[in-house]
Amino acid sequence: MKYNKKNYERIYMYVFPQEKEEWQAAAKSKDISLSEFIKQCVNEKISHDKGRQ
Repeated sequence: MKYNKKNYERIYMYVFPQEKEEWQAAAKSKDISLSEFIKQCVNEKISHDKGRQ
């Protein structure tokens, strides 16, 4: 717990239950956690947007 507190930040977000279920299903189909799925999506969006500049 000390390691996590020192090395990571938490992000809290509210989503509709249907959205969470959809995201969980997508993450499961890739055999990754929901957190990892969300991180990948955000990073892909950032990379995509940088290419547009």
